Amino acid sequence: MRVATFNILHGRSPEDDRVDIDRYAKAIHELDADVLGLQEVDRNQARSENADLTAVAAEAMGAPEHRFVAALSGSPGATWIGATGDEQPDSAAYGIGFLSRYPVLSWEVVRLPAFPTRFPMVFRGSRKPVLVRDEPRVAVAVTVDTPHGEISVVNTHLSFISGWNRRQLRMLGRALGRRARPMILLGDLNMGPTPAQTITGMSPLASGLTFPAHAPTEQIDHLLGAGDLPAGRAAVHRLDLSDHCALSVDFS
Repeated sequence: MRVATFNILHGRSPEDDRVDIDRYAKAIHELDADVLGLQEVDRNQARSENADLTAVAAEAMGAPEHRFVAALSGSPGATWIGATGDEQPDSAAYGIGFLSRYPVLSWEVVRLPAFPTRFPMVFRGSRKPVLVRDEPRVAVAVTVDTPHGEISVVNTHLSFISGWNRRQLRMLGRALGRRARPMILLGDLNMGPTPAQTITGMSPLASGLTFPAHAPTEQIDHLLGAGDLPAGRAAVHRLDLSDHCALSVDFS
């Protein structure tokens, strides 16, 4: 059983700065995950060929169970507001996706607030900070009926603002505190292994540098576990898209 996390950069490849749906589907097929969490996922956006990227991934990996959960509703540069969960199924949106080849017994969505004010950020290639606005975040928690028994799996993508993402992770932990173990937390947490493990009290299931994909220098994508999980073998996957590597663990 392979469990994986992948920030897909809405299917874009930094090599040619474009989205190719066939290339994206091929990358998901090559990853060959049984349980997969995706981040930075588009639905019905012009920049990604108006595709439902979660549905494309589900077909590519053969996952009958899949769900897109919007963090933002609308389109960048036009209407771009926090999602509420009441959006129409085919509306333009951006968020996370969860996919499974195994039956999903339950779904739960946890919404996490954005940083309340604009925040100064220094981007690569610039020395001056720029005031940016954070985005609301979301997590999806599911119970999957796997060959190793029922496992709670949580997928999320936390804020890039250091400190605020740690607060979001604590909020998520409180919201999920009563979920059954074993549990796997996966996703782009935008923090290193030490704070991720300290805040959650969970153990790393996979370790490896994941960002930036062309020459990784840090691990901000994680697979963390709690409870009685089988032994696993970890791998980092450099695929033909995104500025992140995918991270996986194979349970024996």
